[in-house]
Amino acid sequence: MTASIDVTRAALQALDCAVACAGPDGAILFENSRFFEWFAPDPAAECDVWTRLAPPHPERARERVAQGRAYTFEVERQKSVRTLCLSVSVRPLGEDAGAGLLVQAFDVSKTKEAEYMLDSYSKMAERNAKDLQREKERVEKLLLNIMPRTVYEELRDYGTTTPQRFESGSVLMLDFVGFTDMAISRDPGALISELNDIFSAFDRIVELFGCERIKTIGDAYVAVSGLPEYTPDHAANIAKVALRMRRYIDRRNSAHTTQWLCRIGIATGPVIGSMVGIQKYVYDIFGPAPNLAARLEALSGPMQITVNRETADALGSDFVLSPQGPVTVKGFGEVELFSLDAERAVR
Repeated sequence: MTASIDVTRAALQALDCAVACAGPDGAILFENSRFFEWFAPDPAAECDVWTRLAPPHPERARERVAQGRAYTFEVERQKSVRTLCLSVSVRPLGEDAGAGLLVQAFDVSKTKEAEYMLDSYSKMAERNAKDLQREKERVEKLLLNIMPRTVYEELRDYGTTTPQRFESGSVLMLDFVGFTDMAISRDPGALISELNDIFSAFDRIVELFGCERIKTIGDAYVAVSGLPEYTPDHAANIAKVALRMRRYIDRRNSAHTTQWLCRIGIATGPVIGSMVGIQKYVYDIFGPAPNLAARLEALSGPMQITVNRETADALGSDFVLSPQGPVTVKGFGEVELFSLDAERAVR
């Protein structure tokens, strides 16, 4: 019997975990060397098991064990330069604490370090994911400024875009009278600031009517309706845009000393839309309608909107149009032109 007890004690002493047994009053009856190391007694005072364990909530711990239930908690102990994180379990040996207590403690420092590292990596990955999402949104916003959404989505999904031919679309070309002289005579910073304000207002007008700003070239502004997403009202939409652009310029002129006078040409007809470039992506339009719109803009007078017969027919009776007669247009021969004056009020 004595030999069996000795073997048991030797086995308990060899354990990597801390083990101790205490009586009902908390006095320690047995402890292995690991328990003594981790929960060293105060040499100047008598210490029961609760004093040496120092649980964070001692009253709760005593109450739970007295009810015959195990109480588990974690504590830290400083050993040399290391801080140990210990998981401690106190349980009654019988149905209640009257039969004594069994205490076990395990070093969970490495587990806690792994959890901390995993948590740190998780937070870092989450942070990186948010940064990546923000960067993705920023790039998407920039790309949507230079190409329509449907073209961007095709480029994103397939890495390339296919040129598209639209049998009928409406193109608006606008530039300003005497801009070259203004650029030479005025402060360039102030001039470009004003032009930026005007084009920003144009962008809002274009967006309001579901059209697309294609590009600006110097003082020229190009917008389309009916592509890359077809709409049957493309001529009416681009006409509303042109009228509001002119109205905006009128109102601006009435409030500023610098007078801006625009010329606008609108043409309806076949259009080809495609991405061009490899290192620098640009969405551009080609075909009869863009070319004719540029010719009509050049033929317009200050603050005049000139449209071709196809545009006038598409606008119908909803707009006020003044016939300008047939005009020979370079590359198109004789073209019947109209001046877009206003939109008729809805009765």
